[in-house]
Amino acid sequence: MSAPATEVAPTGTAQIGEVVLRAVGISKTYGVTKALKGVDFDVRAGQVTVLFGENGAGKSTLMKILSGVEQPTGGQLVLHEEPVTLENTVDAVERGISIIHQETNLCPNLNVRDNIFLGRELRTRAGGIDYGREAEITSRLMRQLEEEIAPQTLVADLRMGQQQIVEIARALAAEARILIMDEPTSALSASEVEVLFRVIRELTANGVAIVYISHHLEEAISIADHAVVLRDGELVAHEPAGDIDLPWVVHRMTGRQAEYDFREEPRDFGEVALSVRNLTVADLATGRIVVDDVSIDVRAGEIVCLYGLMGAGRTELMETLAGRDPMTAGEVLLNGEDIAGLDVSERISRGLGLVPEDRQRDGVVQMLSVGSNLSLAGLRSVVRRGLISRTSESGRIRRGMDEVTVKAAGPGTPITSLSGGNQQKVVIGKLLMTDPTVLLLDEPTRGIDVGAKGEIFALLFKEARKGLGVLYVTSEIGEAMTASHRIVVMNKGRIVREFDPRTSSRAEVMAASGESASPATSTTTTDEAIGGTQ
Repeated sequence: MSAPATEVAPTGTAQIGEVVLRAVGISKTYGVTKALKGVDFDVRAGQVTVLFGENGAGKSTLMKILSGVEQPTGGQLVLHEEPVTLENTVDAVERGISIIHQETNLCPNLNVRDNIFLGRELRTRAGGIDYGREAEITSRLMRQLEEEIAPQTLVADLRMGQQQIVEIARALAAEARILIMDEPTSALSASEVEVLFRVIRELTANGVAIVYISHHLEEAISIADHAVVLRDGELVAHEPAGDIDLPWVVHRMTGRQAEYDFREEPRDFGEVALSVRNLTVADLATGRIVVDDVSIDVRAGEIVCLYGLMGAGRTELMETLAGRDPMTAGEVLLNGEDIAGLDVSERISRGLGLVPEDRQRDGVVQMLSVGSNLSLAGLRSVVRRGLISRTSESGRIRRGMDEVTVKAAGPGTPITSLSGGNQQKVVIGKLLMTDPTVLLLDEPTRGIDVGAKGEIFALLFKEARKGLGVLYVTSEIGEAMTASHRIVVMNKGRIVREFDPRTSSRAEVMAASGESASPATSTTTTDEAIGGTQ
């Protein structure tokens, strides 16, 4: 393979394994909340340090401090044995530190090239922006990451996984010597993860220090040289990767042996609640068929998992069912009634709602509080004589927070102050407050730790026992195997097979999706390991 387009030579000042960045006694306080409590953390040249922890453990806060996004309340950063204060992200990048954020931090109205070089544009001799050189480097980075994305492609037109690739390419283009990856694979397919891991190994061979955060525990273990665990803002464990395994990580992350396996849940299903017949959807931009003659039923009380690779047409199917995208052919029946002509709000009022894949962009209103986000979709139910009854709304919000176990100081807490897992609970709770008949969820546990995953699926199965029908999308095989009544596999826009998770193997399901077991997924998955074996 040719060298990366932005590859830089080793500095020569840091040997493989040498500490290049050190956090000493780092603390961070938000009001009365102590996010970090005197954390010591080392980053080593040419090695991958994996940081484990539940949502809210302080991982992202520590990474923001290491990359100049935020300033610590106390403690000191030491870079190449010299104390340093990172004023901002520009200062950090100039010092060789770059971060790939968990939530994509791109400008959707700009193209891929302009996003990659935003704020550090290449210049011609005359002083203008060298768009040609930027496009050339962008193309090389896309080839390195094995993505066929043209430099001029508008970011808003890319699917979530492709946006994550652009985020990674932007960090690579910065020629960082210390690269922080906060959930870089949360929206990537298995094949894209393999490509990223190859790039990581190339970078570390060149002396680049990597800090890696992921809730895909087995995947993170496979790439790690060192493992560090945060819990409740404190560093509670650190070991060489060769000395750890999955149970070690889970136990130190949570302080308990986490478990979830819902395969033996009751199957007292009712009548068909959602019936999709011969649904076809075309891409609005290209006219290409992305959902091809799909038929699927979801019964009352049934949880159906729609499994498949990125690009299989799953998100397009879900957004069409929710009323966001138009259908080309077919019919959608909710409790026997044709809802194909209804818009999003009308479908919600009839009992069909979608928890979207991108909770930051489509799931929450970031300027509102937890309570306001929760009540947003169900405001009609608290309207009295044309006005919102604040008393009724307040009562529903508090019951909703208790129902979905949102961990927040109160309804007035800013939604942006919550961990990813708790934000997702708010998005789910918002739809549950509309009293749905069928709930659609697109990658409901993306970027969420193992404990929060169990809580979310426990909530869904509790609602299913009350008669709620659930159709959810996932690209995590372990999740599909342990958290559904039925698995429906989608491949290249079509439904190809159905499986009973109690009697099927993960290899069968993966093969049907067109996926082969990769090094990162060939061992027992996180969800199967923590859920127990049968």
